[in-house]
Amino acid sequence: MLLRKARIMFQISSAMNTELKELAIALYEIDALKFGEFVTKVGLKTPVYFDLRVIISHPKIMARLAKTLWKFAEEYSDIAQICGVPYTALPLATLISVNSNIPMLIKRKEAKAYGTKKLIEGNFKQGDRCVIIEDVVTSGSSILETVHTLRKEGLKVTETFVVVDREQGGKKNIENHGIQMRSLYTINTLMAYLLESNKITPKIVKEVTDYLLKYQAPIISVQDKRLRTPFHVRANKTKNAIASKLFNLMEAKQSTICLAADLTKADAILELADLTGPHIVILKTHVDIVEDFSDDFIKRLKELAKKHDFLLMEDRKFADIGNTVSLQYQKGIYKIAEWADLITVHAIAGQSIVDGLRNGLKNISEPRGLFILAEMSSKGALTTGEYTQGAVSIAQSSDMVCGVVCQSNIFPNLGLIQLTPGVKLSKSSDDLGQQYNTPETVVNSGADSAVVGRGITEAQDKLAATLEYKKELWAAYQKRVSTQGFHLLSCSN
Repeated sequence: MLLRKARIMFQISSAMNTELKELAIALYEIDALKFGEFVTKVGLKTPVYFDLRVIISHPKIMARLAKTLWKFAEEYSDIAQICGVPYTALPLATLISVNSNIPMLIKRKEAKAYGTKKLIEGNFKQGDRCVIIEDVVTSGSSILETVHTLRKEGLKVTETFVVVDREQGGKKNIENHGIQMRSLYTINTLMAYLLESNKITPKIVKEVTDYLLKYQAPIISVQDKRLRTPFHVRANKTKNAIASKLFNLMEAKQSTICLAADLTKADAILELADLTGPHIVILKTHVDIVEDFSDDFIKRLKELAKKHDFLLMEDRKFADIGNTVSLQYQKGIYKIAEWADLITVHAIAGQSIVDGLRNGLKNISEPRGLFILAEMSSKGALTTGEYTQGAVSIAQSSDMVCGVVCQSNIFPNLGLIQLTPGVKLSKSSDDLGQQYNTPETVVNSGADSAVVGRGITEAQDKLAATLEYKKELWAAYQKRVSTQGFHLLSCSN
């Protein structure tokens, strides 16, 4: 049985290899790929040029290419939408949509100036899984721009199917944003097919290989605008009053510290809050570990928050159905809704958890906000891939949400705050899987506010430690927003 299965797999692989070789030759013969000396749209010289626009004049080759590319979809069962990157990939996406009977979306390069003024054409619903079709990838910027637009509309985007990977860093850029890229060809495999068929010479192969080694696309991020924009500007971009207050608070105090006061005695927390209060923007608690919790403790904590101008966050990590979290938020001995400006929430229950928490505020007049957990700092955490993308989608669609708890720059929204835990002055880890990164590392990875815990609470001089974290985090933020943009290497596509 195993031998028979192995033979079948070999036959399939062999047939696919033959198909790809024949298609490579066909593309070469219609001048869809050329070797020589060319100048790109940004003035760079290149020895290889791809022009897959010509396939519209060769319908048989175009149909064959679309059919072969869509074989990647056999591994997935829940694809609900197809989107071709404008404009070269649109004919391929259209053929795939017709042949597979899966709806297609079109992303405009610019919004309409009339009517709905929308960027996405087509019928879809939030949560639909969408596959991106692209012809050629160099830096990956076109795909990432498309991903950004689709995710803003609540679509799940985790895969892209590509004809040619130019092997200049685009695949890494794309996968760094949580997108799996599958390509029919790399430049090297294309050249191998063409060399074997005597279409090109070893000299051409060497010239192209040397070029690829010399010219690599930079690491890019469609979220760089968020990282470059100052807090006072972003304060006007948020849908949540507490988020706006936090942005302005960070700017005014020149501090981004969220202090994790994970202590078990009320007096110890109050003493820490009074000492560090002038230099932090959030005091984060786990009230269920406080052994002598009382209403008086909360009263005194609120007084200190007002005195030193910081926000209170209860790191409750709500993770249940709407009705249950509504009760957990407003009832019980802790009555969190009455005093916590901010709370943390898992996305595991979906949008209903946000609705439940909103219901828990029906008797509260003060503004409140929540942070959605998209990534965690513990080693081996399962908050990855589609889960992370789903969490970000919830965060971007609700005015209850202040921001996202995550480890990396995974969302573009200027009005959302990235809160990153696991910060220490030196990179390290503990015996229970918690991983720590330096202030500069987390800020460069997108952190707007950083959670500092044991680096302060276990320091001999807690005030001195607080001041050191405050200084380093703020310096990293200032460096981030002052850094000028970069120029993308856009070779031929």
